[in-house]
Amino acid sequence: MNIVIGIIIGIVVGGGVGVWLTTGMLRNKLLAKSQQVLKDAEEKGEMIKKDKILQAKEKFLQMKSEHDKQVNEKNIAIREQENKLKQRENTLNQKVEDLQKKSNELKQVSENLNGQIEVLRKRQAEVEKVYNESIEKLEHIAGMTADEAKQNLVEMMTDEARAEASNSIMDIVEEAKITANEQAKKIVIQSIQRTATENAIENTVSVFNLENEEVKGRIIGREGRNIRALESLTGVEVIIDDSPDAIILSGFDPVRREIARLSLHKLVTDGRIHPARIEEVVAKTRRQIEQEIAEVGKRTCIDLGINNMNHELMRMVGRMKYRSSYGQNLLQHSREVANLAATMASELGLNPKLAKRAGLLHDIGKVPETEPELPHAIFGMKLAEKYKEHPDVCNAIGAHHDETEMTNLISPIIQVCDAISGARPGARREVVEAYINRLKKLEDMAMTYPGVVKTYAIQAGRELRVIVGAEKVSDAEATKLSFDLSRQIQNEMTYPGQIKVTVIRETRAVNYAK
Repeated sequence: MNIVIGIIIGIVVGGGVGVWLTTGMLRNKLLAKSQQVLKDAEEKGEMIKKDKILQAKEKFLQMKSEHDKQVNEKNIAIREQENKLKQRENTLNQKVEDLQKKSNELKQVSENLNGQIEVLRKRQAEVEKVYNESIEKLEHIAGMTADEAKQNLVEMMTDEARAEASNSIMDIVEEAKITANEQAKKIVIQSIQRTATENAIENTVSVFNLENEEVKGRIIGREGRNIRALESLTGVEVIIDDSPDAIILSGFDPVRREIARLSLHKLVTDGRIHPARIEEVVAKTRRQIEQEIAEVGKRTCIDLGINNMNHELMRMVGRMKYRSSYGQNLLQHSREVANLAATMASELGLNPKLAKRAGLLHDIGKVPETEPELPHAIFGMKLAEKYKEHPDVCNAIGAHHDETEMTNLISPIIQVCDAISGARPGARREVVEAYINRLKKLEDMAMTYPGVVKTYAIQAGRELRVIVGAEKVSDAEATKLSFDLSRQIQNEMTYPGQIKVTVIRETRAVNYAK
């Protein structure tokens, strides 16, 4: 029992000693480890401290460098500003010196002028004194005053003027006797022109029939804009009056009237009538008429058996359908001359095909798109030469009015056949031709002015409408153009009544939304 107790005590004592020894060893290790940690922390803190100090120094140096750079830039700017101010100061000083010099020069010039003015005043006084003395001497020598001398001079000039006027009156009377017959003929011709107005109107109007009166309002449009658009695009006057179910189209050019008539027919049939649609339809109709003209020319050549004609000449033959010669349809007249010439040439043993070709083309100079200054026979001959026609054909065209010498036997045949075709009773009306020529001359005269785009003679020649380009002619220039053109017409043309000249300047902006 005691032994067991002793063993237990020994175990307890041994365990306690072991625990004490173990605790001491652990305490020593922990102490050593904590000292090591503390030492490491101190070393790390020292390193961090050194890094922060280095970063602070670098930041300081960087800021110092930037500050120095800014200071240098400001110093440079200040120096530049100072230099500019010095330059301005020098310039101002120079200008002040120049102004002072000019001021001194002006003062000197002013003094010189004052001196010259004083000298001129003295000389003027001397001249007036001499003039008065001269007048007194002249009055003393002549024995009359200056007023009496003036009166005598006026009386002498009056007598001379009366004598010259009497001589002029006698010359005018003699000239009037010589030219009386010619003036009487002119008066008769003008009277005939005035009394032939109805015939002229019959050949310069077309009637467009309507199904009912309601269509008239749609054709007129709001405030007449549809009619204005149609008139400006075709050059034909649209007359809407009290005539039942009818609209009158007035214009001397039958091509324009036909374009206007067909355009109206399409618009009324379609039902859409407004300025944009009118412009589209008129353009389309104009192309259609051009195609028809080409087709008429081709068909005419085929009917007459004429081959190998230039396409441009063939197109001009087609345009004859819409032209007249002294009231006679030009195409029918040319076809008649061609057939007559072929018959005569066959009877005389000449070439009938060549004669027929010359007969068809003899009036080709009457249908150019632009009016030439040459006579139509000479112009037609030049056209035929241009398009490589036979020399005999060219000569026949140019000589059918004796404006060039005849060089072959076909030329007199064409001249005779032209006279036969035109001499038939009722074939021609010369007044109509003169009337149409006057209207063409009106339009051609307006086209000579710069900036003019289109010209239309309407109302039987009583009004001339001139359309100008808005980008080429201003409002003030348009007014001047109207005045100048009216003065030129008044000075260069003979016409009954008066002619109204209207210049139209329209600005149009067009864009497309895509």
